[in-house]
Amino acid sequence: MSDAAVVCRELGCGEAVDALGKSHFGSGSGPIWMDDVDCSGSESRLKNCRSPVWGKHDCNETHNSGVICSGARLVLGSRCSGRVEVLHGESWVTVCDADFNQQDAEVVCRELGCGSPVEVLGAAAFGKGKGQVWSEELQCRGDESEITLCPITSSHKYNCSHGNDVGLVCSGHTQARLMNGSDSCSGRVELQYLSEWGTVCDVSWDMRAASVLCAQLKCGSAVAVLGSDWFGEGSGRIWADVFDCQGNETHLLKCPISSWSRTACSHKQDVGLICSGSSLASHEGGVRLSGGMECEGVVEVFFRQDWRRVLLDSWSESEASVVCRQLGCGSVLNTSSSSSSSPEHSYMCVTGFNCSGSEAHLRNCSSSQAVNCSSTVQLYITCSGYSSIRLVGSGGDCAGRLEVFHSGSWGTVSDELWDIEDAQVVCRQLQCGVALSAPVPVPARFGSGTGPIWLNEVECEGNEASLWNCRYQLCGEDECGHKDDVGVVCSEYKEIRLTEGCEGNLEVFYNGTWGNVCNNGMDVETIGLICRELNCGRFKTERATKARVESAPNWLDDVKCRKHDSTLFHCPSSSCSQKNCDRSSEVTHITCSGMLFFFVVDEHE
Repeated sequence: MSDAAVVCRELGCGEAVDALGKSHFGSGSGPIWMDDVDCSGSESRLKNCRSPVWGKHDCNETHNSGVICSGARLVLGSRCSGRVEVLHGESWVTVCDADFNQQDAEVVCRELGCGSPVEVLGAAAFGKGKGQVWSEELQCRGDESEITLCPITSSHKYNCSHGNDVGLVCSGHTQARLMNGSDSCSGRVELQYLSEWGTVCDVSWDMRAASVLCAQLKCGSAVAVLGSDWFGEGSGRIWADVFDCQGNETHLLKCPISSWSRTACSHKQDVGLICSGSSLASHEGGVRLSGGMECEGVVEVFFRQDWRRVLLDSWSESEASVVCRQLGCGSVLNTSSSSSSSPEHSYMCVTGFNCSGSEAHLRNCSSSQAVNCSSTVQLYITCSGYSSIRLVGSGGDCAGRLEVFHSGSWGTVSDELWDIEDAQVVCRQLQCGVALSAPVPVPARFGSGTGPIWLNEVECEGNEASLWNCRYQLCGEDECGHKDDVGVVCSEYKEIRLTEGCEGNLEVFYNGTWGNVCNNGMDVETIGLICRELNCGRFKTERATKARVESAPNWLDDVKCRKHDSTLFHCPSSSCSQKNCDRSSEVTHITCSGMLFFFVVDEHE
């Protein structure tokens, strides 16, 4: 991007948006003059940048470089958010919030390769600019490819200052698609981000995100979340974003997004999806739960072109586990029988599903067959839903006191017989990596629980998909006490601190180790969020310094928080390398104003 910035400047084409390789704009012809170009970004001409002898290279025409420049830019945010500035002559000028609307935002986001606008923010939300405030008004239709193609008119309606500088948040993710399925409503999930397509890791995805995507694609509701064994492995990038959707959002970009992946992924974990609008939703082995809620109800299996009930005698917890997994509903909590009030399908049932319990879909179990059944008794199962276990008391969801949901309420687990194998199952089920320690002294670290103590003498092998698949005893009355509540710390637990209270080196706890945050790219918005997150008031000063522990890893670099980010771990960032972050001089040191204290005052006193 530093090289591309020089090219755009030399051509009078504004800001560099993207630096592209692999002959993105086609192969050139003739000699290749430059290779291994190394610009600082401040040069006025490309020929002033460092490079070997002209004409000397070790590449061919399939590696021609390309550049995209823009007459607009976003400042003080991230790659796709910030204060809007446009190129006017040879100067960058800010834009008045009263002169900027949704159509203008559409053009800026599109020109920058940042998808669609999420939010237009006024009142200098990304800080006040310097120099000139643009005295003209954009009148974009919204379909222009770049801001310079929009009509403009002189605007004297508003008296704007830098306090009115407009800001913009773009989606980044521009498109979504389902690939390699039987139709557009089934397939491997792929997202386009900053003009590049990539797959999504299954550990970053759940039924709620699936429901949002199906609705976004106008494909109805989510029927099943599946692995790469269904729709094949993708290629290229694997997006690490974790979509924390509630399930009722109209678009994925409306879901909070964390850029910290829960675990390292390969294309063997590419997530697939079947929506109700797909023909696959009614294919052999399709399953649904009716008469209850999304993750509980009467089991019905699509078999021989019709929905059938299940013959109770042929069903076990292994088959129920597969159904819950296939529906993206976690693990099985309970199976029971219920009487039907309707004779529908009572003449035919399906039997013969002999599952091991680890399959991703019922069709992967041994062959089934249709049988006559006159009984009106039906199989009713209850899945755990989105989470039947949780870790509480740490401020994060990957460490804390273990609580399980049972019989309609949350309760704790006794540490009797608890060991690292049990903790591994918890971390796996929560998609939190691997267990770092077990047991954890809960009263000292995460606090004792209240209410029921549900489980005792849990014994897992360590390879189970769910804690409910392990052996355990239900705690009898007066048998367990909260002083024995178990706690777990997983490798994906993350925490931040300043080493001297509300000032000091900024350190991040990750994968069981405290490490550094590099100083590169740190701005006022980011540091302000850190002080607020630590309840340390306002940002005062920031500087680069040396690491407190020389051997500590560098965990984060180029952290740039946006206006809508609530924690440091929601902010875009890149991983650190020793090359661009020197532990001896380039880690972040922050001083905040101090703790905030709030007082309630009786106005009559």
